[in-house]
Amino acid sequence: MNWQSMWSERAHFVIFDAAYGDGAAFQKTLHAWRNDPQRPARLHYIALANDALSGYRRMPQIEDAVTLDLLTAPLDAALEQLTARLDAIWLHDVRDAGTRFAHALGKLAAPGALLDAEGLTHMQTEALAHAGFAWEPGAQRAVYASRRPQAEAGAPRARHAIVIGAGLAGAAACERLCARGWKVTLIERHAQPAREASGNLAGISMPLLSKDDNLMTRLSRAAFLYAQAYWDRVSENSIERARCGVLQLARDPAHAEVQRAIAAGRAYPPDFAEWLEAPAATELLGSPAPDGAWLFRQGCWIRPASACGAMLTACGEALVRHFGAGTVTLDKRGADWCAIDAAGEVLARAPVLVLANGTGAADVPLAAGLPLAAVRGQVTHLAEGSAPVLPFVLCREAYLTPAVGGLHSLGASYDDDADPALRQLSQDENLAKIRTMLGDPTLGRDAPLLGRVGFRCVAPDRMPLVGALPDPDAAGRIERLRDVPRHEGVYGLLGYASRGLTWAPLAAELLAAQLNGEPLPLEADLVAALDPARFLLRERRRGEVG
Repeated sequence: MNWQSMWSERAHFVIFDAAYGDGAAFQKTLHAWRNDPQRPARLHYIALANDALSGYRRMPQIEDAVTLDLLTAPLDAALEQLTARLDAIWLHDVRDAGTRFAHALGKLAAPGALLDAEGLTHMQTEALAHAGFAWEPGAQRAVYASRRPQAEAGAPRARHAIVIGAGLAGAAACERLCARGWKVTLIERHAQPAREASGNLAGISMPLLSKDDNLMTRLSRAAFLYAQAYWDRVSENSIERARCGVLQLARDPAHAEVQRAIAAGRAYPPDFAEWLEAPAATELLGSPAPDGAWLFRQGCWIRPASACGAMLTACGEALVRHFGAGTVTLDKRGADWCAIDAAGEVLARAPVLVLANGTGAADVPLAAGLPLAAVRGQVTHLAEGSAPVLPFVLCREAYLTPAVGGLHSLGASYDDDADPALRQLSQDENLAKIRTMLGDPTLGRDAPLLGRVGFRCVAPDRMPLVGALPDPDAAGRIERLRDVPRHEGVYGLLGYASRGLTWAPLAAELLAAQLNGEPLPLEADLVAALDPARFLLRERRRGEVG
């Protein structure tokens, strides 16, 4: 595994390890990288791991220039879902993996990529040779000789971006880009960050579960695990939060049966998700929980504004801030996008523009055609002492947090109207749900109308939008996502609904990796499921069928 001799030639060096094991090889490689003055600017280590949780998992590291991705899947399936260009490959412990992986490696290997192998079968060696790897005589080492035509490299794009919106989506985008050495200009219409949907007193973060482990569940798992590690990493910058756990009650006996089936079929580690039958759930809650509950021990509440502030602080001098900018116009001038205020002043110009302004994207012509809705959410605040003292977040049809700043947060409503004012009807609905969950018909009786109204940005499939924005006016046949025409240099981080604290860190990491030409932190089918062009593609396909 002496790859250091070749990594000084590349700005990004990407290693694939077929068996992570105890991580010793990664630690050895990391030590060599740290101590080599000729090291590449960025090191990406991707490894197959035996983890209780399936899928891809990006593990935040001390150095922003290092990424570690652990893939829990069969070798061939993991490689087929990987988006990366591999510079070095270490194959060991793969004798039982068949030969299908060889074709996938041939598609992923960079020209000149070095492959080290141990204990391959003859058929595996032949399959790799057929895929383009030239074996050195008498050695378990090969070099990839590309058979693909190589596109000429275009002029490098300046690493400078404009980010619109200083909520969770925008703040995370700024931090992830600045961590990669980008210069970022942040445009926020309000005088402070987190003034819209990210302005609630407390939000919760927890995974989603499903019997079929669908796309939403897989994304939720990857994003939740990444977010928890990410918040730990930036928590020194004053994030107000508590990893107190979340107790999610089953709705009824039928719902409980489905949850039991999930628990039996998935065997989640208890520190990730543990199913509690009624006696254990009741004891933990201190009131009847007749249908049982999920306990997410790593679940947490976070004050979103503090998270936004911490992420922006972490950007340092690489971030230029324009708060109180009001409504801006976005205009393409030459190779750059310009953000222009109401007085005609150009606040910023850059070749990359990121829309992370939630429901505000509806007023941006570049986002025309995206099926985003603004959904009203009213959170009710109860004074500390007027709700049970629970050491965790409680949720079912609604949620109840421990007291934060002397106030419990509960709700939030899902209303199909644009009323920005607090109203008694939504408060009553919130209280009714919590009363049912706790079996306390007097909870919040005569409580004053306190709380906050925000508007969530929601897509029809409830999945976020991450990536290049489509141009719906461009002509041409569209059969696949890669065929969809895009607005040059325009990207979106939108549609986080009520899950911004879970989605935001990994979504920003995904977009930053795309912009920086790095390995992506999610499976290819999940990346496609988040592509903002997915709606236009479906629309065109329906039109062709019709």
